[in-house]
Amino acid sequence: MIEKLTQIVGTANVLTGQDTAKWSRDWIGSYSYTPMAVVRPGTTSEVSQIVKLANETGTPVVPVSGNTGLAGGAQAEGAIMLSVDRMNAIREIRPAARIAIVEAGVILSTVHDATEAEGLIFPLTFGAKGSAMIGGVLSTNAGGSNVLRYGNTRDLVLGIEAVLPNGDIMNIMSELHKDNSGYNLKHLLIGAEGTLGIITAAVLKLHPKPRAYATAMVAAPSLPAALDLLNRLQEATGGAVEAFEYMPRHHIEIHKSISPNTREPFDAPYEINLLVEVGATSPRDSTPGPDGQVPVSAYLEQVLAEMFEEGAVLDAAVAQTEAQRREMWERREAAAEIAMSNPPVVSNDIAVPLDKVATFLDIMETRLPQVAPNARPIIVAHLGDGNIHYTVWPGSQDPAVLDAIMEAVEDEVLTLGGSFSAEHGIGTSKLASMRRRKNPAALQAMRAIKTALDPNNILNPGKLLP
Repeated sequence: MIEKLTQIVGTANVLTGQDTAKWSRDWIGSYSYTPMAVVRPGTTSEVSQIVKLANETGTPVVPVSGNTGLAGGAQAEGAIMLSVDRMNAIREIRPAARIAIVEAGVILSTVHDATEAEGLIFPLTFGAKGSAMIGGVLSTNAGGSNVLRYGNTRDLVLGIEAVLPNGDIMNIMSELHKDNSGYNLKHLLIGAEGTLGIITAAVLKLHPKPRAYATAMVAAPSLPAALDLLNRLQEATGGAVEAFEYMPRHHIEIHKSISPNTREPFDAPYEINLLVEVGATSPRDSTPGPDGQVPVSAYLEQVLAEMFEEGAVLDAAVAQTEAQRREMWERREAAAEIAMSNPPVVSNDIAVPLDKVATFLDIMETRLPQVAPNARPIIVAHLGDGNIHYTVWPGSQDPAVLDAIMEAVEDEVLTLGGSFSAEHGIGTSKLASMRRRKNPAALQAMRAIKTALDPNNILNPGKLLP
């Protein structure tokens, strides 16, 4: 098998033994494994040849991009690990059509840099943007901080190119905003975590780069008051709120402990801290007036002042410079470092309706001590879209305790009409949740699709489907 793989991609691009160390553990250190080989194709044709060989021999193939996943989706014990890191070309950027055509191994921040040079943005962003690659981003339907305005990954892709489990190349690199010609196979593969095909390229939708940002840290008396702030800002800005992030007091304190040079967001400590950002794309909202103030900042300050007078805002600090804006974002983007600073952790990436976030957190404040008396929740949330990262430091390494925490969270989330997986995917870490909680008919349909496309079960086996 190694010899045949070498014939496809060359000796330098088939790694075995110690050379696979970089790919032999996940980013958070929860999973370790030994691939049979790490194979680094440079073209879609080479991916096709590798998959055909694997299908003929019944050899499992695990695709990997930046290896920044949080759900164990790239475990590859004894498998061919197919890295797309050499497939890193930005094939084309077409500003007039507002699209970028990129390969799966392009790093997300590289897409950001290339599109911003054209006065445009690919608005998907999150903490791992400097290492996450487009193939993995699409395969997990990644979310991030700007979903509130621009949507998830699925909303930002027009077409894809992918290699199916039999090695066939499926070219549906549509550049169209409307196409009703049958099943939406693009959406089927986006979020499938490499179980139905290996995405090798994509047509990405671009948006105008905001000409100005208004960014602030805001202290609110309650989460319902925070939701009221979001709705009033959306009305005042015509739906231009880009991010609305929630950080409880413990997030601020732990961040200060691991980053001693970090400043407090306000002169006094508050329990509910929000990062709010509004983006202005029109000259009307971004051109400074006679007094030098940018209109979008004036909108933000006006709403904050009104709500401060009403008692619905306790304090606010509006960024006056780009350095202050970056400082605010660094506090939020440290969330993964904060959560992983005291392993082991129980990572719950959940979503509930926006007006149920406070309800969920209130319920868990009572329920968590009942199932794990020494547990401590570490919370941060994309409050604008209802996605809560409810990480728990369990105070125990007993697997039964860890599972009890997960089940308790699932119970309350589903009671509120939510989902136990919002943006990190299933991988292997949430297989038990899928088994317990996913609608049986939906699971049956998923298995039927997997069996139809991948009868030999070679693509990322053991992931996503319990």
